[in-house]
Amino acid sequence: MALTFEFSPTIAELVLNAYSRIGIRRTALTAEHMVDSRIECNLLQAEWSNQLVNLFTVDLQSHPLVQGQGTYVLPTETIAILDAYISIQDTSAGTETDRIIMPISRSDYASYPNKADQGTPSVFWFDRLNSPTITFWTVPDDGGPYVLRYYRCRQIADAALENGAYPDVPYRWVDAWVAGLASRLARLHAPERLQEAQAEAVRTWTLAATADVENVPLRIIPGLSGYFRT
Repeated sequence: MALTFEFSPTIAELVLNAYSRIGIRRTALTAEHMVDSRIECNLLQAEWSNQLVNLFTVDLQSHPLVQGQGTYVLPTETIAILDAYISIQDTSAGTETDRIIMPISRSDYASYPNKADQGTPSVFWFDRLNSPTITFWTVPDDGGPYVLRYYRCRQIADAALENGAYPDVPYRWVDAWVAGLASRLARLHAPERLQEAQAEAVRTWTLAATADVENVPLRIIPGLSGYFRT
């Protein structure tokens, strides 16, 4: 028998399973149940967006920088910036040189006396607004062209029950997604199952989150340059 790798239930199928987990049969479901499930699906994903880092939401974005412009609006689904670097383009040679830039806080940025200084950007302030922005110091000069490239955590795509939509989570997270949804639905429709459902939600999320890491060795190298004179 040939191996298959096609298990990919729709959101509607997972909702039905979540209700089954808390003892509500499909024949007992009403329009109210389905409306509640649509809202709770998306609230669950909002909760997960606060439990970073979810590697399956990480992607690489790029944005050209303009001389003299320090602040840029990012896509609204951007939740966090993990790593950022500036690509300095040498148009005559057709090459790029990447330079990592470091995050700073609002207070750090406020402390800079001349925010209009131009140069190669070395730090950035990510302002987590409804329309998030990124602000650089120093402000890009004419030494580019510069391109910002950054790895971000994005919002999980909206969950919709209609038209056979699929959840925006990978295979290894599906069980945790259903368990989390069942816990939320138990609060509304089966409070006697709430404690059990919450425990299962925690168990499955912890299992998935623990495995959702980059399997690379950790190296800690002390920076001693500030302690010794040469």
